[in-house]
Amino acid sequence: MTALSVLDLSPITQGSDASRSLANSLDLACHAERLGYKRYWLAEHHNMPGIASAATSVVIAHIAGGTKTIRVGAGGIMLPNHAPLMIAEQFGTLAALFPGRIDLGLGRAPGTDMMTARALRRNLEASDNFPQDVVELMGYFQPAEEGQRIRAVPGEGQDVPVWILGSSLYGAQLAALLGLPYAFASHFAPAELDHALEVYRTRFQPSAQLDKPYVMLGLNVFAAPTDAEAKLLFTSLQQAFVNLRSGRPGQLPPPVENYDRDLDPVARSMLAQALSCAVVGAPETVRQGIDAFVRRTGADELMVTVRPHRAGALLRDPRGRAQIDVASRLTAGRLSTGGRKRSRKTHLSEAPRNSVRRHSRPDHSDCDVFARAGFTSVRAYRAANRPQNWRFSTVPGRGSAWWMRCAGCLRLVPPVLIYAPTARP
Repeated sequence: MTALSVLDLSPITQGSDASRSLANSLDLACHAERLGYKRYWLAEHHNMPGIASAATSVVIAHIAGGTKTIRVGAGGIMLPNHAPLMIAEQFGTLAALFPGRIDLGLGRAPGTDMMTARALRRNLEASDNFPQDVVELMGYFQPAEEGQRIRAVPGEGQDVPVWILGSSLYGAQLAALLGLPYAFASHFAPAELDHALEVYRTRFQPSAQLDKPYVMLGLNVFAAPTDAEAKLLFTSLQQAFVNLRSGRPGQLPPPVENYDRDLDPVARSMLAQALSCAVVGAPETVRQGIDAFVRRTGADELMVTVRPHRAGALLRDPRGRAQIDVASRLTAGRLSTGGRKRSRKTHLSEAPRNSVRRHSRPDHSDCDVFARAGFTSVRAYRAANRPQNWRFSTVPGRGSAWWMRCAGCLRLVPPVLIYAPTARP
C-alpha cells in the first residue's frame, strides 16, 4: 500500500499572520499523525508574504515538539543557500532532540527570486556545486574518524535520512547515482515527471541508505463533502499560483466562485499544466484519483500538499478514512449543534494568554473519543459539552480550573488543552 505523507508550506491566509499560520500547522500535523500519515514536511521559501516556513529547521522543531510519532522533516532545504556544515549541525540537533523522526530533503533551487537570493548572501553559482555539497553534508552525519578536524556536533553519527528533491532530470540522476530516495515536485512542476522516474529507476545504484529505488511524488489534494465544495477550495491555490507566476506573490486568498471562468487563456493554460497533478473532489472522487495516479506512476509514497484558505478545510484523510477535525471547525464557528445554542469555546491558539493554563494531560490512549487536538466526532463534542460533564476542580500545584469529563472513559480531562472556556457553561 502506498504510504501517505503531508507537505505543508504553513500558508499565511489573507487577514491572518505567521503566528496563526504556525499554530495551524501544528494542529494539522497532530491531525495527520492521528490519521496515520507517515511524515510531515516543511519547505524553505524566502521573501514570500504567504509562507511562514522560511526558518525551516525552527518550524520542524515546533512541529516535532508538538507530535509524538510522525516523522518530521524538510521538503526541502535549499542547500546552495547554506553551508553544508551548518545544515548538518541544525539537523543533527533536531535528530538529537527527536531521535528516529527527522528527515532531510535537499534541493538546489534558491526557493525565492534572484534579488532575495543575493540578500541571503548566496553565491549564485553555488548550485553548480550541489552534488559536492550533498556528499559533504552526508559525510558530517558519519561517525567521526580519528584526527578529523571539522566535525558536526551535534550531527556526527546521527540517523538523518537524506532525500534528493527535484523537478527535472538533474535531481533524478543525482539521486540514482548516490543511491538516495527521490522526491519529485509533481505538485507544481509535473512536466518531466515520467522521464525523471524512468531515469531514476533505471540508473539507481544501491547504497548504504537504500538498496532499491524509492520514489515520493507531490500531489495536490483538496477533499470536501462534495465535488463542488472541493473545487471551490481549490481556487485559493489557483489564485496564489497565478499571482506568483505573475510576479505578485501574496497571502493565500479566499476561495472565489467560478474563478477559472474569468481567466485569460494564458493563465488558464499555465494552471492546467502546472497543477495537472491534483485530485479535487468528494471522498470517492479523491480515492479514485489517488488510485489512478499511483497506478500510472508506481509511486512508493505520496506527499499530499494541502493549502486550504480555512485551517479546518483539511477535514478528511484522502484515502476516504474520513474524520472531521472538530477543533478547527469549532474555531471557524461552523459546527452544527442541532438547533440548540451553545456557548462558544475558544481554541487554544485563539485564547488570550492570561486565559490559558497549561496542564499535563492524563493518559487517554485507551479512549478513542478524546484526542489531543480536538474531539474526533460531533457526538463526542455534544456529549462532553453538556453542563453536567464539567467540574470545577483544584489540582495540587496547578491551581483551579474547569475540567471536562471525557465522554469516552469518564475521566476528568483539563479542557484548556483544547479549549479555554470564556465563561462557566
